[in-house]
Amino acid sequence: MLTCPSKKFLHIDCPGCGLQRSVIAMLKGDAIESFYLYPATVPLFLTIILLLLHLKCNFKYGAVALKSMYIFSAVIIFSFYTYKLVTLKFF
Repeated sequence: MLTCPSKKFLHIDCPGCGLQRSVIAMLKGDAIESFYLYPATVPLFLTIILLLLHLKCNFKYGAVALKSMYIFSAVIIFSFYTYKLVTLKFF
């Protein structure tokens, strides 16, 4: 697995820390462990699938749905990152 430069040099998790482990857990079929490692994994997968389907089929409201999914994923990532920082007492 790739080492996070932020974690390695600054000793602080970045907003993407845990994504690799979460994807590996998801590929192994352990959805609960994947969620605990990085809650935004499933919304990110769904966003990618929606993007590919929209590019192929050109849905009428595909762009609006994609924007909504991007915002939803960003909110989850920001919330989880804030939670990690607060519980690890970095503030």
